[in-house]
Amino acid sequence: MHQYSFITVIIFVLFNICYVWSGAIQITSSNIDSVLSSHQVVFINFYANWCRFSQMLNPVYDQLADKVSNEYSEQGLVAIGKIDCDSESSISTKYHVNKYPTLKLFRHGILTKREYRGARQIDALYEFIRKQVESSIIKLSSRNDLSGLDSKKSYIIGHFNGEKSENYKTFSKVSNLLRDECHFAASTNLEEFQTERPTNDLIYYRSLQSLNKKDEFYIGLMNNHESFYVWSNEKCVPLVREITFENAEELTDEGLPFLILFHHADDHQSVSLFEREVAKQLIHETSNINCLHADGAKFVHPLQHLGKTAADLPLIVIDSFRHMFLFPDIKQISVNGKLLQFVQDLHSGKLHQDFHNPPPSTKQTKIQDNVDSAVTGFLKSNPPESVFVRLTPSRQRYSFRDEL
Repeated sequence: MHQYSFITVIIFVLFNICYVWSGAIQITSSNIDSVLSSHQVVFINFYANWCRFSQMLNPVYDQLADKVSNEYSEQGLVAIGKIDCDSESSISTKYHVNKYPTLKLFRHGILTKREYRGARQIDALYEFIRKQVESSIIKLSSRNDLSGLDSKKSYIIGHFNGEKSENYKTFSKVSNLLRDECHFAASTNLEEFQTERPTNDLIYYRSLQSLNKKDEFYIGLMNNHESFYVWSNEKCVPLVREITFENAEELTDEGLPFLILFHHADDHQSVSLFEREVAKQLIHETSNINCLHADGAKFVHPLQHLGKTAADLPLIVIDSFRHMFLFPDIKQISVNGKLLQFVQDLHSGKLHQDFHNPPPSTKQTKIQDNVDSAVTGFLKSNPPESVFVRLTPSRQRYSFRDEL
């Protein structure tokens, strides 16, 4: 009888140990640093128990954790975690979580910019993790591989003595951190790439070949992670990004107003000019506004909202997620910091004020120019309402903190 009771107790303990160990890791303020620092990839579900979408995802997410644990047993490779945002509000505040469930990815302890926004089924989630674990480096085995790189993409290219070298390991780590922002390619075939690597390892940045720019070589220490990361990040993450219907939700979720250049798809000159002036005038404003460019043919609705058509391109517009404001004259984009003033006038409220009470000279000019009825109609009411606010995260998929 006593032996049977003892065995029963052992089974009960083992069952509970397995139960505790199964599913996603419960992350708290006491273990988050150790989890992030001890794994290359950490995928975290920020949830709230009262949220019905979180309740739907939680069992699926625990299944994902079990599957990943079985498939990727290598220690320190990948962890699947979850955070109760009600009990760990300091963590959710730190990572700007205001909707549930939010799925964020960390690489080498660093939060990636893009949240997971794909399907919330086990197969889709697992496929996402599988891609994150795979190397992001394009292997160059021959010179044909090098010449065959997509000319419509930018690359950071390295030629190394071998994959076990410290230089290559640093290259691999940075490529993993920036895999969403840039393309990395590397060779370790010394005989095939003797011309590219005559003596030592080298790394260079190759921009869009269509722009006929020369390769830019990295001259810092190749085994210095921080130095190479800063250089690569500068090359890979542009001040001006393209907004598409695929990434619009992601960009709106950053919470910054949009400064958008609408242009024809083949108008590279206007994009280059806009990029140059953003770098010149708005380098200290990037934390206050998102600088973007968009194909005007794809985003017809915002143009119509402004009383404009494709014939009026290029145009510069601010969308504050409440209203839209049109930059008066794109020909003056480079004059006397006018682009900077345009942005500052948004934050000061002057754009909205001037819309209702234009300066006398502006009124006279509008009368003399006999502007179209759509614009004069705007002057009698409010500025055009935001269009991009409609592309923010769906309330049919998330619970928002401001609903409490």
